Amino acid sequence: MDTVTLALLAVMPALVIVAGLKDLISMKIPNWISGLLVLAFFPAALIVGLDPVIVFTNLGIAALALVVGAGMFALRWIGGGDAKLMAAACLWLGLSGSGMFLLWTGVMGGVFCLALLFARFHSRPYLLGAPGWVVQLMEPRGDIPYGVAIAAGALMAYPASPLVAAFIAG
Repeated sequence: MDTVTLALLAVMPALVIVAGLKDLISMKIPNWISGLLVLAFFPAALIVGLDPVIVFTNLGIAALALVVGAGMFALRWIGGGDAKLMAAACLWLGLSGSGMFLLWTGVMGGVFCLALLFARFHSRPYLLGAPGWVVQLMEPRGDIPYGVAIAAGALMAYPASPLVAAFIAG
């Protein structure tokens, strides 16, 4: 196995984990994460020999995801970083992985939200001395860092991506 290929294919899982953690502790997903995901996709696609038609299909799916995400952002359902992360993940996941990505993101988002609501209800007596980000996360009516669910959904769907399929076939 080629180390460079494995390193390029590891970029997506590594960056979505970083995005989920950043969102968890700061309620923000930095633009550099989505930007690096987009930039790293092209050498990864090239090195695994992804068909150009699939590359363009993935670009179209990512563009559609960005438009839908922008609409969700405009409605204040998600943050701007969430919208960009979803689009960048869809670029990597393509047609074969994006449906699974949306399904897993929804499932993991629901589980995470329920766990967070439970923790917020029961954590008040234990927050003395907790780090600031934990106190902010446990605010009873605080925001929910949905980047955590997006990261989990992307990780669950990544094995179904055309990049992984091309790597296995190659």
